[in-house]
Amino acid sequence: MEDDFLFDGLRVIEAATWIAAPVSGTMLADMGADVIKVESPDGGDAYRNFALNPATPKADDGVNYTWALDARNKRSMTLNLKSEEGMSIMRKLVESCDVYITNHPLAMRRECGLTYEDLAPLNPRMIYASFTAYGEEGPERDREGFDLVAYWARSGLMDLVRSHGAEPAQSLPGMGDHPSGVAVYANIVTALLRRERSGKGGLVHTSLLANGLWSISCIAQAVFGGSDLAGYRSPERAHFNRALYEAADGRWMQFTMLQTAEQFDRFLVALEATDLLSDSRYATVESRFDNALELTAYLRGVLAQRTAAEWMALFAEFDVPASLVGRAVDLPNDPQVAANDMVVAPVEDVGMDRVIRDPLNVEGVPRVGVKKAPDHGQHTADVLAELGLSDAEVADLRGRGIV
Repeated sequence: MEDDFLFDGLRVIEAATWIAAPVSGTMLADMGADVIKVESPDGGDAYRNFALNPATPKADDGVNYTWALDARNKRSMTLNLKSEEGMSIMRKLVESCDVYITNHPLAMRRECGLTYEDLAPLNPRMIYASFTAYGEEGPERDREGFDLVAYWARSGLMDLVRSHGAEPAQSLPGMGDHPSGVAVYANIVTALLRRERSGKGGLVHTSLLANGLWSISCIAQAVFGGSDLAGYRSPERAHFNRALYEAADGRWMQFTMLQTAEQFDRFLVALEATDLLSDSRYATVESRFDNALELTAYLRGVLAQRTAAEWMALFAEFDVPASLVGRAVDLPNDPQVAANDMVVAPVEDVGMDRVIRDPLNVEGVPRVGVKKAPDHGQHTADVLAELGLSDAEVADLRGRGIV
């Protein structure tokens, strides 16, 4: 007997591209929803080609790993939304859906008749999940942007996540998109609960900028409280437990969790730097902060004398809460990742033995398992047949470029 999945019977129309909005559909599909990805006939979602770009890392056998990761468990149909017949089919899809996910630019939605106000009368129970770069209102509402720009740079994260005097750094691909997708999913699930209680659907929305602001909020809230952040990134703030330290083998360590006086004393003993125990410059947290530059320079000199493995063994022996800066290439062999099922074996051949899954964990709620991401338009005929179209009608639409 097959598992009963939480979202069995939930019909989702995904009129979205790239990562942040579509990955919310992936999360729903992982729990049984029927997610129909609507793509343009002329190439479809450009994200299909991301991992094949010369600038990205290459997987074994040329596997399209990002598409396999983020588009799994969905169906794909093609539809020309610039045609009236294509829009007629889209309206039929909307009439029977539970959730409509979109990150189409707001201007395009207005032009094509795909805004919430356009579609809600067709299906009052529909949850319309809107995702934008900068928000639904305001002077930048129609601006387009990826997470590198709207999440990372626009929010202030790019400016603050750097050392004093260093240039701002680019974000990694999808670094803002994937957590933003969790926010889209949370919006949808919250609205589904409201619908269960009220019978009504509605509009839910979030943006890259909103999620970037949320990510920077521990510092940004100080600004809203009146701070100008003067001196926040000055050299004087280079407290040793915020700095990074390079070992002899090039691996880096951090000591952010080194917080109590007892832990600091054990740290110095492990370093064989017991002479600092009686040094008044480092006797208290306040004095260590005042002399952070000197202390950091001293510690860097000591920690550069041994390999990271040697230091980590010593810190474990002395119960010092040190952390080794992880490397992506080590993740496949990370026992903590494996023990918590952060990666799973696919249930279909996707070209890889393991695939990263989303961070949600609800005990007792089964998952479909990772299945192959759809080819471009792979399920067009099936979806149209479900709408009552004959094979001849589908062939006609295909011949005229409608699907």
